[in-house]
Order: sequence, then C-alpha cells, then structure tokens
Amino acid sequence: MIYKDEGHLVEAAEAYQKAHQKARTADPSYKAAAEFLAIVLTDLGASLKLAGNTEDGIQKYCEALEVDSHYAPAYYNLGVVYSEMMQFDVALTCYEEAALERPFYAEAYCNMGVIYKNRGELDAAIACYDRCLTISPNFEIAKNNMAIALTDMGTKVKIEGDINQGVAYYKKALFYNWHYADAMYNLGVAYGEMLNFEMAIVFYELALHFNPRCAEACNNLGVIYKDRDNLDKAVECYQMALTIKPNFSQSLNNLGVVYTVQGKMDAAASMIEKAILANPTYAEAYNNLGVLYRDAGSITLSVQAYERCLQIDPDSRNAGQNRLLAMNYIDEGSDDKLYDAHREWGKRFMKLYAHYTSWDNPKVADRPLVIGYVSPDFFTHSESYFVEAPLAHHDYTNCKVVVYSGVVKADAKTLRFKDKVLKKGGLWRDIYGIDEKKVASLIREDKVDILVELTGHTANNKLGTMACRPAPIQVTWIGYPNTTGLPAIDYRITDSLADTPNTNQKHVEELVRLPESFLCYTPSPEAGPVCPTPAISNGFVTFGSFNNLAKITPKVLQVWARILCAVPNSRLVVKCKPFCCDSIRQKFLTTLEELGLEPLRVDLLPLIHLNHDHMQAYSLMDISLDTFPYAGTTTTCESLYMGVPCVTMAGSVHAHNVGVSLLTKVGLGRLVAKTEDEYVSLALDLASDVGALQELRMSLRELMIKSPVCDGESFTRGLESAYRTMWRRYCDGDSPALKRLKLLADQPGSNKEDLDKTAVKLAGPIVQRANAIAEEDNQAPIKVNATPEEGGQPQIIMANGVSSPADSQALIATAQQDQPQIMVNGVSSPHSTSGRSEMNRHSSR
Repeated sequence: MIYKDEGHLVEAAEAYQKAHQKARTADPSYKAAAEFLAIVLTDLGASLKLAGNTEDGIQKYCEALEVDSHYAPAYYNLGVVYSEMMQFDVALTCYEEAALERPFYAEAYCNMGVIYKNRGELDAAIACYDRCLTISPNFEIAKNNMAIALTDMGTKVKIEGDINQGVAYYKKALFYNWHYADAMYNLGVAYGEMLNFEMAIVFYELALHFNPRCAEACNNLGVIYKDRDNLDKAVECYQMALTIKPNFSQSLNNLGVVYTVQGKMDAAASMIEKAILANPTYAEAYNNLGVLYRDAGSITLSVQAYERCLQIDPDSRNAGQNRLLAMNYIDEGSDDKLYDAHREWGKRFMKLYAHYTSWDNPKVADRPLVIGYVSPDFFTHSESYFVEAPLAHHDYTNCKVVVYSGVVKADAKTLRFKDKVLKKGGLWRDIYGIDEKKVASLIREDKVDILVELTGHTANNKLGTMACRPAPIQVTWIGYPNTTGLPAIDYRITDSLADTPNTNQKHVEELVRLPESFLCYTPSPEAGPVCPTPAISNGFVTFGSFNNLAKITPKVLQVWARILCAVPNSRLVVKCKPFCCDSIRQKFLTTLEELGLEPLRVDLLPLIHLNHDHMQAYSLMDISLDTFPYAGTTTTCESLYMGVPCVTMAGSVHAHNVGVSLLTKVGLGRLVAKTEDEYVSLALDLASDVGALQELRMSLRELMIKSPVCDGESFTRGLESAYRTMWRRYCDGDSPALKRLKLLADQPGSNKEDLDKTAVKLAGPIVQRANAIAEEDNQAPIKVNATPEEGGQPQIIMANGVSSPADSQALIATAQQDQPQIMVNGVSSPHSTSGRSEMNRHSSR
C-alpha cells in the first residue's frame, strides 16, 4: 500500500501479487488482497495506456479482472480503451459489465449514452443519460450530453414532421444545459419554420449571446429581417456572419439577394460571385445570379446561369421555372422550343407527385359551384388589380368562392380582399408556409369543384398543389403569359385577341377564350388625377416606359431610338429598379447613344416606393411605348388609366399580344402595330399633334372605365359562364387533364416505380420561401402602400444557414482507480433547413 501511495505501481503490484498468493494459500475466502491487486493492476494499466502502451494497458486491465472478475473500474477502463480504438460493440459490453457489477456507476452509463448517441440510437442514449443523472443529479458532463442528445432528438422528430415535439425536446435540452447555444439555434430554426418569427429572433439572439461565433444564427436573423423588409438590418446581420466566417457562401449569397432587391447590381454580382468562388457547386447561387442578370436585362446570361444551376442540381424547381420565365422575354414564337421546354418540365414535375383521379363532388350540372383561387399575390401586387373583379362580383349563391392565400406578408389590400370574400359568404384560408401536398388535401376537403391558380411559373407558385390534382377541374389564369406545361391543368383562360383562334402557339392546357378581354383591371384608388399632357408646358414630346428591364430587349431599343431620332427634341423616360446602379444606367445610355440617341435626352428613374407617387410619375410622359415580344400588362393599364396612350405591336404569341387585347377593348385598336415600321409610324403620328394628345389624355380614363377592361360585373358573368361550361363538360365525362394524364401513363417508360423514386425530391433544394419583395420595373420593397410589379418575377433562393456550428469531438479519457475521467460527448450540429428560398415577387404579366 505504501508503494501504491508513493506511485510505485510496479512494486505495489508485485507486493500485492505475493500477498494475494499467500492469502489464497492460507485462506481462499480472503478477498482483500485480490481487490487491492485488481486496483493496482488497473492503475498500472492506466499509466501504461497514458504512456502510449495501449496493448500493455489492456493486458493489465485483463489481469485485474482475472484476479477480481467483479472489479467494475477495470471493465470501465477497458470500455474507454476500446472506444478509443473505435471498437464500440466491445466497449459497450465492457461498460455494461461495469454497470452490472456497480449499479450506481454513473460514469459507465454516461459513456454508454455517448456510444448510443453517436450511433444515432437516441432513445437508448437518453435512457442511459437519464439513469446516470438519477444516480448523480449534478453530474455536469452527463447533463451537457443529455442536452446534446435531446437536441438531436428534437431535430429528428422535427424532420419526421412533428415540429411541436421537436420544440419540446429543444426546450428540455435547455433544462439540462441552459446555456447550450445549439439548442437555442435549433429553436430559432423551428420557430422560423412555424412562422413565429418573434420567437425565432429571440432564440437566434440567445444563441449568439452564448456562442458569439455562430455565423449561422447571424445569417438566419438576416433572412428574417429581409423577410420583414428591414433590409439595412438584414445587411448588418449578413455582414456580421461574414466577419465570423468570411467565406460563408450562404451569407455571401444572401447579401447578394438583398443587393439585387435594392437594385445594387454591381454589389449583388460581387457577393454572388464570391459565394460561387467559396462553393463552386452552390446551385442556388447560380439561380440567384440568373435573377440578377434577368433584372439587368441580360436574358441570355440569365438563362445560362439557370442552366448551370440545373447542371449542378437537376431537380432545382426554382431554376427550372425561372428558366422558363426568362425564355418568354425573347420568344417570338418562331418555333416550338419554349413549348417543348414547358412540356418537358411538366412531365418531370408530375413524377414528383401522386395525383387524385376521382372526387366526391356531385356531378350535377346546374348546382352551385365551389370555385377556389390559389395564389401568393393577394396583396398590393400587379396580379391583385386583375383578381379583384371576380372576388367582388361573383354571384356567391351560385359560385361559392374559397381563397387559398399564400401571401407572405399581408397588407391593407389583403385585408380588404379577405373582408370582402368573407362578407359575401366565401372562405379565406391562409396557406403561407403549408406544404403544397397538405394544401391539396385541404382543397379536397373543401370539395372545390374548379381550382384556379393565378401564378404560373412565377414566385411562390403552388404548381405542386396543382400537380396533386385536388379538384376535378383545374385552371390557370392571369399570372403567366404561357402554358404551365403541367398536364394536370385542364384549361388556360385567355381571349381571342391575346390568343387568336388561328394561333400556332401550343399549350398543354386547352384554351378557353372569354367573350371580351381575359383581363379586368380594377384601378388603384391611390392613382390621383390625370395631369395635362406634359408636351404643352415642356414644348417637346416625352416618350416613356415603366416596364422592367428584361422586357426592353436590344430590338426594342432599336425601334425606340428610331422614334426619338425622328422627333426633334423629344425625350425618353424609363423607370425600373436597376437604374439606381450606375453601371446599368451607363450601359443603357451607351446602347442608345450607339443607336444615335444622345444620353442627355434620356431620363432614367429608379424605384418609386409609394403607389401614388408611382402612378403620378406617368405625368412625365406624353406617349407610352410598349415592349415586345413580352408586352406590358399592369403598366399598360396604369398608363391608360393615367391618360397616357400606349403604342403596342401584335405578334404570334400570347405575351406579345396582351397589349393588343387591352388597347382594342379600350377602343384604341388604332394604336396596335403589326410591324416595327408601323409601330414607329404610329408613335410619330401621335407625337405630331399635341392638341390631339391632350384631348385624348383628358378622355382616356373615362373611356377605359366604361370599357370591358374595367367592367367587373360583365367580366365576372362571362367568367362564371366559362366555369359553368367547364363543369358541364366534366359532368358529361369530358376532362382534358384526365385524358392527358392517361396518355402519359400509357407511354413507354412511364411507370409507378419512377413516380415513387422521384416523389421525395420535390420543389428544388430543401428550401423555404422567404418574404416577397414587390418589385416591378417600378417597385420598391413592399409597404402597406406599395406599388404592384410589372413582369413575372423569378424566384431568388435565400440560404438559411446550412452549415452549423462545428461539432466538438468526443474526448475519451482513461479512468484511474475509482475516480475515472469521463468521455465527453461532442456537440451536435444544429439542423436547420439546408437553404432558404427567397422568391422575388412577380407581376401578373
């Protein structure tokens, strides 16, 4: 014993060995010598192991157990050694033996918990930690390990779909370790997914307090502030994240997203390119680069960026749909390339969803119908000016309206729409943040007869819901100037001017032409009065366009330059978001200068934040010039309502002909050109008579209000008649989509196995959308009084902090005698969603 106390373990072992042999000879029942020998051999094994002689250490532990097979610390230390050697099955057996011999061996239960946790057997790990803490309630390392296991369990059940139980586990983790930053971070993620952003902010900030190096919390705070339009605070959070992790690709990407929204194109490009440099396989960053190029008017580069994203991630829903949207800006209908792209997308997308093929809706031809409208754009947004008429004028006794609103942030217009629908006896369901398949189930439960989607391939769309085919009849209308390509949709609503009866443009859906225009515009009450044509006071004519830059193609600029050059002293005013960026402005002016138009004759305006101010900006122009081959919609209606005549040009595709429909129905068919030369001639004719311009300007608002374009009552009756015809066809067994889906199912290579394999890959990267930023060619971040956008907005992906705080490695230490060191479990990675889909708001057209 003296040898042992002085640290002379070899001498002590030899002495105990002799004593043990003598004791066995003299009195076989005398165990003290054996116990002391086992202790010394165990300590000797620990010393050898710590000195690097692991095999000799194991030998000594085994010798200890030969002397005393009930000596628990020897089993325990063998468990530690085998854990270090990654022989976890053997280690677990050793810890179990230790616990069997010493039922209150808290350290053994703790280390068993570590092994189970690292294996992913969280229930067993939590049970072991619970047993350990029952024995030793103040065992700090076990409490920390319990917090880690509970956090992982919270993430596991959250991923499985029980987010409330996940939150409960995260909170329980904080009971065991109240300063555990990862549990706080994961609570922030969970509350964000539950749309409880106030609580999410609280827990992200707590995570940062206890772990100031948590760049992911900074990033995710930035996402929330971006969602709330607090862009300065969002930028501050992203920059803080980058101070911690300079090459954090998601924060670089997200900062680029904010700069894109602000129109700071150079800064946005720099950030997104840095994100790609930091992570060359960052598919979402390429998508966002495509959005940036689109906003800057570089459609070819935009499409290339989307295609690069799809090379990396073929299942990226955002890039796939953004690519289709971008191709509309340059499609003149000379071939079927764009149709084929939509059709192929639709076939691929349908494989991701099981769809209903039967419904309980009674097939009674003349009974009242349930009409469902699904959209994220029931707020101050361009689409809202065209959907207001049916919401207000539907005959709710024969057409019960159910609105499925995916609005990210409601404004006064949202509340007005909701109040109107509810007072008339309709239903309003807020579906923001709800999975598309669950939305489909909700629609089916509501027994919707005709489901109308209003978004197409633009931001925050619910085409996933449409793919499930929850209603017996499905329709697309307003939000997209082309086919969706989705075979689950029966009809596409249009008119005989936007899509002429002899059109060569192909659609997956069957076209239904309304009797007048397919659009009905409800003017903004904030528009203000019509001002006199400015040429009277200016002494020169001003042409203008408030369409987004993507629509102003090089060919459009060539035609505009011809007009300006032919009208002495005339000026051009163009307004869109990117013009707050010097390089974009300079590029635009340089292009016009090369076409013969002096930069001094061009005024470029950036975003105008308030709707009233935006509408009054039309007082700057005498004549509005439409774009092609993707014409304006909301901007054309705004222009006409503010008394500004618009010159448009007919084409061979729907996007080209929207202006044709609007102008003809307002009574200005004479301003529709068939060729570029005629377009120029019409503009010159208008500019040649300022007196006639003034007369037209003062009468145009009343002319428009009395036209079919603003006759909500008549328009809605025509729409309801179209719905009734669709329903009667369905009652007679005529369903275009069901026929189409049957043909697809009968095609070679189409089988249920493919469906099952791909069904889990839905909707692009694992992303959640963020808030809508309304931006038209004339839009600012959404405020209560914001302006709608013109031009379909692509979807920006905002990252939500994939990479989590680094795992601490488990430390396995050796136990000596009865006071073992404890294997400390590593910190679990907080699991957040692996990306965040930031989808810029689109316009209806």
